Order: sequence, then C-alpha cells, then structure tokens
Amino acid sequence: MKKCLIIAGGEFSPVDINEYEYIIACDKGYEYAQKLGVKPDAVIGDLDSYTGQVDKNINLIKLPLEKDDTDTMYAVRYAFKHDYRDITICCAFGGRLDHTYANIQTAAYIASHSGLAHLTGIDNKMYMIKDSIITLPPVKDSYISVFSYSDKCTGVTLRGCKYGLYDAELTSAFPVGVSNEWNDTAATIEVKSGTLCIIISKK
Repeated sequence: MKKCLIIAGGEFSPVDINEYEYIIACDKGYEYAQKLGVKPDAVIGDLDSYTGQVDKNINLIKLPLEKDDTDTMYAVRYAFKHDYRDITICCAFGGRLDHTYANIQTAAYIASHSGLAHLTGIDNKMYMIKDSIITLPPVKDSYISVFSYSDKCTGVTLRGCKYGLYDAELTSAFPVGVSNEWNDTAATIEVKSGTLCIIISKK
C-alpha cells in the first residue's frame, strides 16, 4: 500500500518523513511540518489553530469552521481518494483529550476501510487493524498492549510476546491485554474478526 503521512495538531513529535510518498499537514500541523523541515503536498484545515501564511505553491484546502469531519478525518478521506491506505498520523496525541480520542476513532475508520492506521506521539504509538494480522519489531524499553476497539474481537493470537494468546476473545469492557512485553523476536498479532487497537508505550 502507498504510504501517506498526516501531520496533526497534538503535541509535537518527530517522525522520519523519508518513508512517505505523500504528506498532508492539518491546520497547526503545517507549523509542525516547518519544524520537521518538510514542505507538505497539501495543507488541509479550517485554520483555527494556524494563523500564519501558507506557501502559495502548496495545495491549500480551506475547510469551514462548522463541519462534521475533523480536519484530520477530512485529510484521511482525501488520502483515500488518492489511493493511500497505509496512513500514519503523527503528532496525534496530547493536548485536548477530545481531539486525541477523535484521532483514535479516525484510526478505526481507516481500519474499517481496509487500511492500516498508525498513530504516533512522543512516548506512544498506536496501530488499528481489522480482521487482519501485523508483525511489529521490538521497541526498546516499551510495553505492547492490545485492546478490543469493537465490542469484541475474536480469534486474537499473540506470538513473540511474554504473555501469549491463541484464538482468544477480547471485549471492549475488560482491559486484559494491557502491559505485555516482547520476547527477543518480533511480535505477530492477529485478529480474525473485529477491530483491534495495539498500543506501544515507553516504560
């Protein structure tokens, strides 16, 4: 899948921009793009959190203040229209809790449309997968946790983790998958049915 980076407006966090084919800055994310030294392919937002000038050579999509989509959700839809399904949202955490949760719901939207969602922040990363499998290399001094985002996830299997699971059922009302750890190898995480949230947090 083609890779798209969306720079959101949470707490600033560095990201390697070289692995992405297309970059979108959402509102304040344009300020963060400048910090990262990158010229985004598009700037999308209502510009309520960025009040400076946007480079005239950048595609600016100005959104109304009153709308159903968040700026980040609109950026995801825009990425989908351009055939990007592997989407990373950086600067996704911190700041307003409602915006953080909106980004998590946006990740679930990506997963529900056959995409791979990856959210990053200063000390945390998150992946959202649906009816799928993912392999993640060990991250030093970090925990790896899995949660059912949908009401339930069935056929959950964890390999390469300290606490393994095989063909288990997780529910959204019980956090049994918190604070797992890697063994020496990569972790392979599978969910046969449901939307699974995977969080990597520094110890």
